Amino acid sequence: MANATISPALPALEASFSGDPGAATLTRFLVSAPSLSVVLIAPFAGMAADRIGRGPMLLAGVLLFVLSGTAGAYLPDLYSILISRLLLGVAVAMTMTAQVALVGDMFAGARRSAFMGWQTAAINFSGFLFIGLAGYLAGVSPRLPFLIYAFPVLLLPMLVLILQGERRAAAALPQADLQDAPLSARHWVKPAALVGGLTMVTVMLFFLMPSQLPFYLDQNGFDSASATAIGLGALTLTAGFVAMTFRRFSERLGLAATFALGFLLMCGGFAALAFEASWGFILIGAALVGAGYALVQPAFLLLALQIAPADRRGSVSGIVATSMFLGQVVSPLVLTPLIQAFGFAAVYLGTALALLFLAAASIAPALVRQYRQGEAG
Repeated sequence: MANATISPALPALEASFSGDPGAATLTRFLVSAPSLSVVLIAPFAGMAADRIGRGPMLLAGVLLFVLSGTAGAYLPDLYSILISRLLLGVAVAMTMTAQVALVGDMFAGARRSAFMGWQTAAINFSGFLFIGLAGYLAGVSPRLPFLIYAFPVLLLPMLVLILQGERRAAAALPQADLQDAPLSARHWVKPAALVGGLTMVTVMLFFLMPSQLPFYLDQNGFDSASATAIGLGALTLTAGFVAMTFRRFSERLGLAATFALGFLLMCGGFAALAFEASWGFILIGAALVGAGYALVQPAFLLLALQIAPADRRGSVSGIVATSMFLGQVVSPLVLTPLIQAFGFAAVYLGTALALLFLAAASIAPALVRQYRQGEAG
């Protein structure tokens, strides 16, 4: 949620720089600018994490995150703030790739699944908390929300301990890693690219919620600001609680069925939004989309770590990070023209059908294997 933290401050920030040429465009680009950096930098950050170690990369990324994120509180003009937002994207790329690879080094099996679920829950709960805090601070000054990026300073002592213990954790895990049966160094690239492609498509569809929901609500006569806050609040809170149960779902159903369930829930959510623009269907739709994505997102990260050889986890994490943020960038470019041509209901229904197809594709190979085993028996 690093990009969206300053969203509540954008109108006041634009007003404070109203005399600058292009202030309206530059202000809006402050939210999406970090995504551009992540798309470009994450693959290289992942390779660097494999070479120099996850701990040093994570520590450097967090320091850059704090410095670049808080810079908007005191920089003198929009252009320098924009540069700081691009550097924030570099920091996000460094921290995201390093921490995902580090999770693969430190945890295995059920503990890894549990951690991925808790991580997704933390993303959603913190997004709800920090964006709400940013809204309050923006009422005082449009510069104050940038100070929220200083919070990771509190994590630095723990990151130093992680840096010191990284080698011990990696050395203690080789036998546990065998149960993941990662692909050999020769054969992991194509499956990793496939996971990245599916991640990009899923995020592109999911991003209909934060990028298009305000316009959908406004078109249907709602107060877009307050209604969007309520709708996305329902999404993030539901996603947070569902993500905490990810380990149970993945253990009982298996990863393929967990993907299928997540896609089905998202399908139901977009179908509800396509059916009727009323509060009941909006809240149900947002909650279902959030619940489904809370299962799919950690499943993608878990699958990526299972595919990657131990010495390539950073590289695979970089592929997934690039795919996630590329999906965010591509979503409005691809889907906005479709909405303008066919309307929200048609696009939401089409999205539901696409997610239904992904659910079927996720579970079909497992069902075929089960059928063949039954025939053989």
